[in-house]
Amino acid sequence: MNGQNNLPVAVIGAGPVGLAAAAHLLERGLEPVVFEQGTTAGAAVAQWRHIRLFSPWRFNLDAAAVRLLEESGWEAPRLTALPYGGELLDNYLEPLAALPQIASRLHTGARVTAVSRQGLDKTHVKKRDDAPFVVRVQHADGRIRDHAVAAVIDASGSWSARNPLGTSGLPAIGEEAMADRISAPLPDVLGRDRAMFAGRRVLVVGAGHSAANTLINLSDLAREEPGTRILWAVRGGSADKVYGGGDADGLPARGQLGSRLRRLVEAGRVELHTGFGIASLTSAGPGVTAGAVDGRALEADVVIPCTGFRPDLDILRELRLDLDPAVEAPMQLGPLIDPEFHSCGTVPPHGAKLLAHPDKDFYIVGMKSYGRAPTFLLATGYEQVRSVAAALAGDREAADTVQLELPETGVCSTDAGSSCDTPAPGDIRGMEEAEAACCGAPEPVLVGFPTGLVHGRSGAN
Repeated sequence: MNGQNNLPVAVIGAGPVGLAAAAHLLERGLEPVVFEQGTTAGAAVAQWRHIRLFSPWRFNLDAAAVRLLEESGWEAPRLTALPYGGELLDNYLEPLAALPQIASRLHTGARVTAVSRQGLDKTHVKKRDDAPFVVRVQHADGRIRDHAVAAVIDASGSWSARNPLGTSGLPAIGEEAMADRISAPLPDVLGRDRAMFAGRRVLVVGAGHSAANTLINLSDLAREEPGTRILWAVRGGSADKVYGGGDADGLPARGQLGSRLRRLVEAGRVELHTGFGIASLTSAGPGVTAGAVDGRALEADVVIPCTGFRPDLDILRELRLDLDPAVEAPMQLGPLIDPEFHSCGTVPPHGAKLLAHPDKDFYIVGMKSYGRAPTFLLATGYEQVRSVAAALAGDREAADTVQLELPETGVCSTDAGSSCDTPAPGDIRGMEEAEAACCGAPEPVLVGFPTGLVHGRSGAN
């Protein structure tokens, strides 16, 4: 890091990948400083704690983080079990963040507002690589402070920047004005957020597994709360991609998700509207009217967006980035993850070399590194930060030797709305049998293909 080893390495975000980055930096003898916008580590995970992951524990734990935890007497969960988001948070992320080695370097309630080079805006090149980075942070007490650091690892994710409901990548006309009638992604419809949906007309928008999960939970709510009506709008001509492979799916929990949703639609408990690209949202008394491009309209009391996420790049405006024009991932990574052509079952392992930008020693990792591609895996993020930490420590051989072992059939889907690890609903009938069938297999040896698609959107069903 150009002789700047007396300065720490900034890690933006204290989610699974950000905390893993801190653990790998510590193992390399580097000093991390972690800035988390939320009030606690794993704040984004807390928003979907009711969701059960497709991937078992063994693919959701980072090796360096586990080594730190084991030194404190922490006991690993059963590695073949499928954790809920809440279990990931309570049994892994919170104990990790509480370790003295991490807690002493973690700032919560610390919102990063900008990253730049000390004394240089992005138009200046002379001695740029020798200048420390400046990370501007608004801290919990309201103070704004510039932190000089030797390198920056942006693991801030994309949970806070969902894709809009409208077509063409733009918000529907009137979408901002109707914000109070649009829920957060992946709401807890059976628990924390129940009152928002019980006995109301609910419109779910999206064609990924996040939508499927939400629709199934809404159907359970409707059995308990008469008057709950479930509408489902997808842009495509059918919902076959969401239904997936059913009993033929390599991950039973995932196949069961699609099969159950199909039955709900066929039984009329979920009202499916295909080819419904939303052009506008307008007020309809206390509710909202979603107008389609073709002139159709749906009236609802509340809309649930399951449209995926995109990276928030505003804080990086003063850095020299090299981003793929399609998916807004690092340029060399973009073609490997473009959902038009790839699922996470066809994405090769990658590390610091593919994640590098023109501003030396700056890296975007984790879900944010995938830009708009919805095929990210936690295991992929862990391998990214292992490689990046090695590169920052000057161990180029370790940085360039990237390996990733995933389940034989993959733990992925395309257009999942959040990432490939999630979600499977918490109340799928027969989940325990599915878990045993999914996770009792021999050691995984390669990555397979996701439900429904062979190679991204352009693959044949």
